[in-house]
Amino acid sequence: MFVAYLVQRHNHTQADLVDQLFNSSEKRLARALLLLARFGKKDKPEEVIPDISQETLAEMIGTTRSRVNFFMNKFRQLGFIDYNDRLRVRNSLLSVVLHE
Repeated sequence: MFVAYLVQRHNHTQADLVDQLFNSSEKRLARALLLLARFGKKDKPEEVIPDISQETLAEMIGTTRSRVNFFMNKFRQLGFIDYNDRLRVRNSLLSVVLHE
């Protein structure tokens, strides 16, 4: 059980490193939002994600808060997210991550 956890954690860390090295900050933000919404997990994804500041998101993806703000507004205008009361992530945000 512990070894399986270590392998899973290693794979997650490796994916984060590849993401940081090869993806734009826009794609990293989209990926972070999808991970927070648990897309790709066995259970149904959560459309509403926990409260998180733009500063925290910026630290998570290695960019500035102003860039996160820019991309969040872009995602909202494109209908990928909605954050009137709580941050809601739509599955259409996957297109940002998957688009080359």
